[in-house]
Amino acid sequence: MNTIRRNATALLLSLAVATPLVQTAQAAQAAPAADDVRLAIPAPTGSYAVGRDTLHLVDRDRRDPWVPSAGARQLMVSMYYPARDGGKPAPYMSLKEAELLLRGQNLDKRFPPKILAATRTNARTGARPAPGRHPLVLLSPGFTLNRATLTSLAEELASTGYVVALVDHAYESFGTTFPGGRTLTCVACDTIEGAGSDAAEKKLLAKAATGRAADLSFVVDRLTSLPAWKRSIDPRRIGAAGHSLGGNASASVMAADRRVRAGVNMDGTFFAPVPERGLGGRPFLMLGTQAGHSPTARDTSWPRDWKRLDGWKRWLTVADSGHFTFIDLPILGGQAGHSDPSAPLSGKRSGEITRAYVGAFFDQHLRGKQRPLLDGPTPANPEVTFQNPS
Repeated sequence: MNTIRRNATALLLSLAVATPLVQTAQAAQAAPAADDVRLAIPAPTGSYAVGRDTLHLVDRDRRDPWVPSAGARQLMVSMYYPARDGGKPAPYMSLKEAELLLRGQNLDKRFPPKILAATRTNARTGARPAPGRHPLVLLSPGFTLNRATLTSLAEELASTGYVVALVDHAYESFGTTFPGGRTLTCVACDTIEGAGSDAAEKKLLAKAATGRAADLSFVVDRLTSLPAWKRSIDPRRIGAAGHSLGGNASASVMAADRRVRAGVNMDGTFFAPVPERGLGGRPFLMLGTQAGHSPTARDTSWPRDWKRLDGWKRWLTVADSGHFTFIDLPILGGQAGHSDPSAPLSGKRSGEITRAYVGAFFDQHLRGKQRPLLDGPTPANPEVTFQNPS
Protein backbone atom coordinates (compact mmCIF):
# COMPACT_ATOMS: atom_id res chain seq x y z
CA MET A 1 0.00 0.00 0.00
CA ASN A 2 2.99 2.38 0.01
CA THR A 3 2.29 3.80 -3.44
CA ILE A 4 -1.37 4.31 -2.67
CA ARG A 5 -0.67 5.86 0.70
CA ARG A 6 1.85 8.31 -0.73
CA ASN A 7 -0.29 9.12 -3.79
CA ALA A 8 2.92 8.66 -5.74
CA THR A 9 1.32 8.44 -9.16
CA ALA A 10 -1.11 10.68 -11.00
CA LEU A 11 -3.56 7.76 -11.04
CA LEU A 12 -3.66 7.48 -7.29
CA LEU A 13 -3.56 11.23 -6.80
CA SER A 14 -6.82 11.48 -8.71
CA LEU A 15 -8.28 8.58 -6.75
CA ALA A 16 -6.93 9.87 -3.41
CA VAL A 17 -7.87 6.64 -1.72
CA ALA A 18 -5.66 7.00 1.31
CA THR A 19 -5.84 10.61 2.50
CA PRO A 20 -5.75 10.66 6.31
CA LEU A 21 -8.80 11.17 8.49
CA VAL A 22 -8.25 14.91 8.68
CA GLN A 23 -6.57 14.71 5.27
CA THR A 24 -3.05 15.65 6.31
CA ALA A 25 -0.73 14.29 8.98
CA GLN A 26 0.39 17.89 9.58
CA ALA A 27 -3.14 18.86 10.58
CA ALA A 28 -3.36 15.84 12.88
CA GLN A 29 -0.13 16.83 14.62
CA ALA A 30 -1.36 20.40 15.05
CA ALA A 31 -4.61 19.36 16.72
CA PRO A 32 -4.36 15.96 18.43
CA ALA A 33 -7.61 14.47 19.63
CA ALA A 34 -8.19 14.47 23.36
CA ASP A 35 -9.48 11.37 25.08
CA ASP A 36 -12.64 13.20 26.12
CA VAL A 37 -13.69 14.18 22.57
CA ARG A 38 -17.22 13.05 21.72
CA LEU A 39 -18.03 12.70 18.03
CA ALA A 40 -21.53 12.65 16.56
CA ILE A 41 -23.16 12.28 13.16
CA PRO A 42 -25.31 15.40 12.55
CA ALA A 43 -29.02 14.96 13.14
CA PRO A 44 -30.87 14.24 9.88
CA THR A 45 -33.43 16.76 8.70
CA GLY A 46 -36.28 14.50 7.53
CA SER A 47 -39.55 13.77 9.27
CA TYR A 48 -38.92 10.06 9.85
CA ALA A 49 -37.00 8.43 12.66
CA VAL A 50 -34.19 6.26 11.26
CA GLY A 51 -33.93 2.52 11.80
CA ARG A 52 -30.92 0.35 11.03
CA ASP A 53 -30.43 -3.34 10.46
CA THR A 54 -27.31 -5.24 9.39
CA LEU A 55 -27.28 -7.99 6.77
CA HIS A 56 -24.60 -10.52 5.89
CA LEU A 57 -25.22 -11.49 2.26
CA VAL A 58 -23.46 -14.31 0.41
CA ASP A 59 -23.55 -14.57 -3.39
CA ARG A 60 -22.98 -18.28 -3.98
CA ASP A 61 -22.99 -17.78 -7.76
CA ARG A 62 -19.72 -15.79 -7.64
CA ARG A 63 -16.33 -16.58 -6.16
CA ASP A 64 -14.54 -13.76 -4.39
CA PRO A 65 -12.36 -11.96 -6.98
CA TRP A 66 -9.56 -11.04 -4.54
CA VAL A 67 -9.36 -14.23 -2.44
CA PRO A 68 -10.74 -17.10 -4.56
CA SER A 69 -9.89 -19.58 -1.81
CA ALA A 70 -12.42 -17.80 0.44
CA GLY A 71 -15.23 -19.15 -1.70
CA ALA A 72 -18.44 -17.25 -2.35
CA ARG A 73 -18.52 -13.46 -2.52
CA GLN A 74 -19.60 -11.94 0.80
CA LEU A 75 -21.00 -8.52 1.65
CA MET A 76 -21.90 -6.66 4.81
CA VAL A 77 -24.83 -4.30 4.34
CA SER A 78 -26.16 -1.67 6.73
CA MET A 79 -29.85 -1.13 6.00
CA TYR A 80 -31.22 2.29 6.92
CA TYR A 81 -34.95 2.81 6.70
CA PRO A 82 -37.76 5.22 7.60
CA ALA A 83 -38.92 4.16 11.04
CA ARG A 84 -41.21 4.83 13.93
CA ASP A 85 -39.66 5.70 17.25
CA GLY A 86 -38.12 2.90 19.30
CA GLY A 87 -35.10 0.67 19.30
CA LYS A 88 -31.58 1.13 20.65
CA PRO A 89 -28.80 3.45 19.41
CA ALA A 90 -26.88 1.90 16.51
CA PRO A 91 -23.07 1.73 16.80
CA TYR A 92 -20.93 3.59 14.28
CA MET A 93 -18.33 0.86 13.65
CA SER A 94 -16.55 -1.83 15.61
CA LEU A 95 -13.41 -0.99 17.57
CA LYS A 96 -11.38 -3.28 15.29
CA GLU A 97 -12.72 -1.50 12.19
CA ALA A 98 -11.77 1.85 13.73
CA GLU A 99 -8.30 0.60 14.62
CA LEU A 100 -7.66 -0.66 11.09
CA LEU A 101 -9.07 2.45 9.41
CA LEU A 102 -6.90 4.78 11.52
CA ARG A 103 -3.85 2.55 11.07
CA GLY A 104 -4.39 2.60 7.32
CA GLN A 105 -4.43 6.40 7.48
CA ASN A 106 -1.32 6.49 9.72
CA LEU A 107 -3.37 8.10 12.47
CA ASP A 108 -3.73 5.27 14.98
CA LYS A 109 -1.10 6.81 17.29
CA ARG A 110 -2.68 10.28 17.14
CA PHE A 111 -6.41 9.59 17.21
CA PRO A 112 -7.76 6.99 19.68
CA PRO A 113 -9.75 4.33 17.81
CA LYS A 114 -12.22 4.08 20.69
CA ILE A 115 -13.32 7.67 20.00
CA LEU A 116 -14.03 6.98 16.33
CA ALA A 117 -15.80 3.70 17.13
CA ALA A 118 -17.94 5.46 19.74
CA THR A 119 -19.24 8.13 17.33
CA ARG A 120 -22.89 8.77 18.16
CA THR A 121 -25.31 7.97 15.38
CA ASN A 122 -28.99 8.85 14.99
CA ALA A 123 -30.17 5.45 13.72
CA ARG A 124 -31.65 2.88 16.06
CA THR A 125 -31.56 -0.89 15.83
CA GLY A 126 -34.83 -2.70 16.31
CA ALA A 127 -36.95 0.30 15.32
CA ARG A 128 -40.25 -0.56 13.66
CA PRO A 129 -40.31 0.33 9.92
CA ALA A 130 -42.65 3.09 8.83
CA PRO A 131 -45.49 1.78 6.66
CA GLY A 132 -45.44 1.98 2.87
CA ARG A 133 -43.04 1.22 0.04
CA HIS A 134 -40.07 3.49 -0.41
CA PRO A 135 -37.39 4.15 -3.03
CA LEU A 136 -34.17 2.21 -2.55
CA VAL A 137 -30.73 3.86 -2.71
CA LEU A 138 -27.58 1.73 -2.86
CA LEU A 139 -24.44 3.33 -1.39
CA SER A 140 -20.86 2.16 -2.02
CA PRO A 141 -17.90 3.63 -0.06
CA GLY A 142 -14.48 4.68 -1.29
CA PHE A 143 -11.75 2.10 -1.86
CA THR A 144 -10.08 1.18 1.48
CA LEU A 145 -12.90 2.82 3.47
CA ASN A 146 -15.43 1.14 5.74
CA ARG A 147 -19.09 1.61 4.82
CA ALA A 148 -19.64 3.55 8.05
CA THR A 149 -17.96 6.58 6.43
CA LEU A 150 -21.20 7.25 4.51
CA THR A 151 -23.41 7.16 7.61
CA SER A 152 -24.41 10.83 7.52
CA LEU A 153 -25.74 10.58 3.97
CA ALA A 154 -27.46 7.25 4.68
CA GLU A 155 -29.24 8.59 7.76
CA GLU A 156 -30.33 11.74 5.95
CA LEU A 157 -31.83 9.81 3.04
CA ALA A 158 -33.64 7.39 5.37
CA SER A 159 -35.06 10.28 7.39
CA THR A 160 -36.61 11.69 4.22
CA GLY A 161 -38.24 8.45 3.15
CA TYR A 162 -35.67 6.21 1.44
CA VAL A 163 -34.55 2.68 2.23
CA VAL A 164 -30.75 2.76 2.00
CA ALA A 165 -28.45 -0.23 1.49
CA LEU A 166 -24.92 0.80 2.52
CA VAL A 167 -22.55 -1.91 1.30
CA ASP A 168 -19.11 -3.09 2.39
CA HIS A 169 -17.34 -5.10 -0.31
CA ALA A 170 -15.21 -7.94 1.10
CA TYR A 171 -11.42 -7.45 1.05
CA GLU A 172 -11.73 -3.86 -0.27
CA SER A 173 -11.55 -1.91 3.00
CA PHE A 174 -8.84 -1.57 5.63
CA GLY A 175 -11.16 -3.54 7.88
CA THR A 176 -14.73 -4.89 7.81
CA THR A 177 -16.11 -7.01 10.62
CA PHE A 178 -18.18 -10.03 9.59
CA PRO A 179 -20.33 -12.31 11.76
CA GLY A 180 -18.44 -14.36 14.31
CA GLY A 181 -15.94 -11.57 14.93
CA ARG A 182 -13.98 -12.08 11.69
CA THR A 183 -12.50 -8.83 10.40
CA LEU A 184 -11.42 -8.95 6.76
CA THR A 185 -8.68 -6.60 5.61
CA CYS A 186 -7.81 -4.99 2.29
CA VAL A 187 -6.34 -7.79 0.19
CA ALA A 188 -7.35 -5.82 -2.90
CA CYS A 189 -5.07 -2.98 -1.78
CA ASP A 190 -2.05 -5.27 -1.80
CA THR A 191 -3.07 -6.76 -5.15
CA ILE A 192 -3.38 -3.34 -6.77
CA GLU A 193 -0.21 -2.08 -5.11
CA GLY A 194 1.68 -5.00 -6.62
CA ALA A 195 0.32 -4.48 -10.13
CA GLY A 196 3.65 -3.13 -11.36
CA SER A 197 2.48 -0.23 -13.53
CA ASP A 198 -0.12 2.53 -13.71
CA ALA A 199 -1.84 0.77 -16.59
CA ALA A 200 -2.10 -2.45 -14.60
CA GLU A 201 -3.41 -0.55 -11.56
CA LYS A 202 -6.06 1.13 -13.68
CA LYS A 203 -7.12 -2.21 -15.08
CA LEU A 204 -7.49 -3.69 -11.60
CA LEU A 205 -9.43 -0.66 -10.35
CA ALA A 206 -11.77 -0.97 -13.34
CA LYS A 207 -12.22 -4.63 -12.38
CA ALA A 208 -13.00 -3.53 -8.82
CA ALA A 209 -15.63 -1.05 -10.02
CA THR A 210 -17.42 -3.60 -12.20
CA GLY A 211 -17.12 -6.17 -9.44
CA ARG A 212 -18.84 -3.75 -7.11
CA ALA A 213 -21.55 -3.27 -9.73
CA ALA A 214 -22.20 -7.02 -9.59
CA ASP A 215 -22.29 -6.77 -5.78
CA LEU A 216 -24.91 -4.01 -5.96
CA SER A 217 -27.07 -5.93 -8.44
CA PHE A 218 -26.94 -8.92 -6.10
CA VAL A 219 -28.05 -6.70 -3.21
CA VAL A 220 -31.04 -5.59 -5.30
CA ASP A 221 -31.85 -9.23 -6.07
CA ARG A 222 -31.87 -10.13 -2.40
CA LEU A 223 -33.70 -7.09 -1.07
CA THR A 224 -36.48 -7.39 -3.61
CA SER A 225 -36.99 -11.07 -2.74
CA LEU A 226 -36.52 -11.18 1.05
CA PRO A 227 -39.98 -10.79 2.64
CA ALA A 228 -38.67 -8.50 5.38
CA TRP A 229 -37.51 -5.93 2.80
CA LYS A 230 -39.65 -6.66 -0.22
CA ARG A 231 -42.69 -5.04 1.36
CA SER A 232 -40.74 -1.84 2.16
CA ILE A 233 -39.06 -1.28 -1.22
CA ASP A 234 -40.51 0.03 -4.47
CA PRO A 235 -38.55 -1.91 -7.13
CA ARG A 236 -39.43 0.69 -9.77
CA ARG A 237 -37.49 3.40 -7.89
CA ILE A 238 -33.91 2.32 -7.30
CA GLY A 239 -30.82 4.56 -7.35
CA ALA A 240 -27.11 4.18 -6.63
CA ALA A 241 -24.47 6.56 -5.29
CA GLY A 242 -20.93 6.19 -4.09
CA HIS A 243 -17.74 7.92 -3.09
CA SER A 244 -14.51 7.55 -5.07
CA LEU A 245 -14.41 3.98 -6.44
CA GLY A 246 -17.96 3.59 -5.14
CA GLY A 247 -19.00 6.48 -7.39
CA ASN A 248 -17.54 4.68 -10.38
CA ALA A 249 -19.48 1.59 -9.27
CA SER A 250 -22.73 3.56 -9.32
CA ALA A 251 -22.26 4.24 -13.04
CA SER A 252 -21.15 0.67 -13.68
CA VAL A 253 -24.22 -0.84 -12.04
CA MET A 254 -26.43 1.45 -14.12
CA ALA A 255 -24.65 0.25 -17.25
CA ALA A 256 -25.24 -3.38 -16.26
CA ASP A 257 -28.62 -3.28 -14.52
CA ARG A 258 -31.65 -1.45 -15.92
CA ARG A 259 -33.36 -1.62 -12.54
CA VAL A 260 -31.08 1.15 -11.26
CA ARG A 261 -32.77 4.31 -12.48
CA ALA A 262 -30.41 7.09 -11.31
CA GLY A 263 -26.83 7.44 -10.12
CA VAL A 264 -24.34 9.73 -8.36
CA ASN A 265 -20.55 9.74 -8.50
CA MET A 266 -18.97 11.64 -5.60
CA ASP A 267 -15.40 12.50 -6.65
CA GLY A 268 -14.55 9.14 -8.20
CA THR A 269 -12.41 8.51 -11.27
CA PHE A 270 -14.24 6.49 -13.95
CA PHE A 271 -11.72 3.65 -14.14
CA ALA A 272 -14.53 1.56 -15.64
CA PRO A 273 -15.83 3.99 -18.29
CA VAL A 274 -19.44 4.89 -18.93
CA PRO A 275 -20.32 2.92 -22.08
CA GLU A 276 -20.08 4.87 -25.33
CA ARG A 277 -23.76 4.15 -25.87
CA GLY A 278 -24.56 5.96 -22.61
CA LEU A 279 -26.85 4.89 -19.79
CA GLY A 280 -30.10 4.55 -21.66
CA GLY A 281 -31.20 8.11 -21.01
CA ARG A 282 -31.14 7.67 -17.23
CA PRO A 283 -30.07 10.63 -15.02
CA PHE A 284 -26.62 10.95 -13.49
CA LEU A 285 -24.98 13.46 -11.13
CA MET A 286 -21.22 14.07 -10.93
CA LEU A 287 -20.28 15.86 -7.69
CA GLY A 288 -16.60 16.52 -7.11
CA THR A 289 -13.83 18.77 -5.89
CA GLN A 290 -13.13 21.95 -7.79
CA ALA A 291 -9.40 21.26 -7.78
CA GLY A 292 -9.58 17.65 -8.88
CA HIS A 293 -12.71 17.45 -11.01
CA SER A 294 -13.14 20.69 -12.91
CA PRO A 295 -13.20 20.22 -16.70
CA THR A 296 -9.50 21.08 -17.04
CA ALA A 297 -8.30 19.06 -14.01
CA ARG A 298 -5.96 16.09 -14.22
CA ASP A 299 -8.69 13.44 -14.15
CA THR A 300 -9.64 13.25 -17.83
CA SER A 301 -12.22 10.53 -17.22
CA TRP A 302 -14.83 13.10 -16.18
CA PRO A 303 -14.80 15.11 -19.45
CA ARG A 304 -14.74 11.85 -21.41
CA ASP A 305 -17.69 10.28 -19.63
CA TRP A 306 -19.66 13.53 -19.36
CA LYS A 307 -20.02 13.41 -23.14
CA ARG A 308 -21.29 9.82 -22.94
CA LEU A 309 -24.05 10.56 -20.44
CA ASP A 310 -27.20 10.65 -22.55
CA GLY A 311 -29.89 11.62 -20.04
CA TRP A 312 -30.45 14.39 -17.51
CA LYS A 313 -27.03 15.22 -16.08
CA ARG A 314 -25.24 17.69 -13.85
CA TRP A 315 -21.54 18.23 -13.20
CA LEU A 316 -21.05 20.08 -9.92
CA THR A 317 -17.78 21.03 -8.25
CA VAL A 318 -17.27 22.31 -4.72
CA ALA A 319 -14.72 25.02 -3.92
CA ASP A 320 -12.21 24.53 -1.09
CA SER A 321 -13.11 20.85 -0.89
CA GLY A 322 -11.00 17.71 -0.66
CA HIS A 323 -11.53 14.13 -1.75
CA PHE A 324 -13.11 13.24 1.61
CA THR A 325 -15.47 16.25 1.62
CA PHE A 326 -18.37 14.02 0.60
CA ILE A 327 -18.18 11.54 3.50
CA ASP A 328 -18.24 11.63 7.31
CA LEU A 329 -14.55 12.07 8.04
CA PRO A 330 -14.28 15.87 7.63
CA ILE A 331 -17.42 16.25 9.76
CA LEU A 332 -15.91 14.19 12.55
CA GLY A 333 -12.45 15.69 12.14
CA GLY A 334 -13.93 19.16 12.52
CA GLN A 335 -15.62 18.15 15.75
CA ALA A 336 -12.26 16.93 17.04
CA GLY A 337 -10.66 20.30 16.23
CA HIS A 338 -8.80 19.20 13.12
CA SER A 339 -8.62 21.12 9.86
CA ASP A 340 -6.83 20.78 6.55
CA PRO A 341 -5.27 23.92 5.02
CA SER A 342 -5.43 22.37 1.55
CA ALA A 343 -9.21 21.79 1.86
CA PRO A 344 -10.52 24.63 4.05
CA LEU A 345 -14.22 23.92 3.54
CA SER A 346 -15.53 23.15 7.01
CA GLY A 347 -16.75 19.70 7.94
CA LYS A 348 -20.16 21.15 8.72
CA ARG A 349 -20.52 22.67 5.25
CA SER A 350 -19.11 19.54 3.64
CA GLY A 351 -21.92 17.49 5.11
CA GLU A 352 -24.61 20.06 4.35
CA ILE A 353 -23.66 20.34 0.68
CA THR A 354 -23.40 16.60 0.14
CA ARG A 355 -26.72 15.83 1.82
CA ALA A 356 -28.53 18.68 0.06
CA TYR A 357 -27.45 17.94 -3.51
CA VAL A 358 -27.54 14.14 -3.36
CA GLY A 359 -30.91 14.25 -1.62
CA ALA A 360 -32.31 16.72 -4.17
CA PHE A 361 -31.10 14.54 -7.02
CA PHE A 362 -32.85 11.42 -5.78
CA ASP A 363 -35.98 13.37 -4.85
CA GLN A 364 -36.23 14.66 -8.40
CA HIS A 365 -35.42 11.45 -10.23
CA LEU A 366 -36.82 8.72 -7.98
CA ARG A 367 -39.78 10.58 -6.51
CA GLY A 368 -40.68 13.05 -9.24
CA LYS A 369 -40.29 16.09 -6.98
CA GLN A 370 -38.86 19.08 -8.80
CA ARG A 371 -35.85 20.45 -6.93
CA PRO A 372 -34.79 23.97 -8.05
CA LEU A 373 -31.48 23.43 -6.22
CA LEU A 374 -30.41 21.41 -9.27
CA ASP A 375 -31.30 24.11 -11.79
CA GLY A 376 -28.29 26.36 -11.22
CA PRO A 377 -26.17 28.28 -8.71
CA THR A 378 -27.82 29.53 -5.52
CA PRO A 379 -26.74 32.27 -3.07
CA ALA A 380 -27.06 29.80 -0.20
CA ASN A 381 -24.41 27.52 -1.75
CA PRO A 382 -21.70 29.79 -3.18
CA GLU A 383 -19.16 26.96 -3.00
CA VAL A 384 -20.99 24.93 -5.68
CA THR A 385 -20.23 25.56 -9.37
CA PHE A 386 -22.33 24.13 -12.19
CA GLN A 387 -19.91 22.99 -14.88
CA ASN A 388 -21.14 22.77 -18.48
CA PRO A 389 -18.24 21.81 -20.74
CA SER A 390 -18.92 21.57 -24.43
